[in-house]
Amino acid sequence: MISKNQQKKIAEERIEILFKQAKEIFNENPKLSDRYVSLARKLSMKYKVKIAPQYKKQFCKKCYKFLVPGKTLRTRIKNKVLIYYCKYCDHITRYPFSKKSKSAS
Repeated sequence: MISKNQQKKIAEERIEILFKQAKEIFNENPKLSDRYVSLARKLSMKYKVKIAPQYKKQFCKKCYKFLVPGKTLRTRIKNKVLIYYCKYCDHITRYPFSKKSKSAS
């Protein structure tokens, strides 16, 4: 029997693989990349694993479509805010955008 920690680790690896495959196959089959995103979300919910921050920005929070800048996503920067416009459902997502502070040394 597999322990819960092992299950979570396998789920995290699978989520990462699904997002990479979604990115690779998007030009050939966008619907399949949307399916990969939905599978990754189901895995994260079933095993209570958080989706990594770099992958969270790759799908719409409303319609759960895979987002590709210029094709399914319009990106703007306004007043130190990164704005994502989903072209499928016209959902707007805002992310704070600020320069990283310089280290003391």
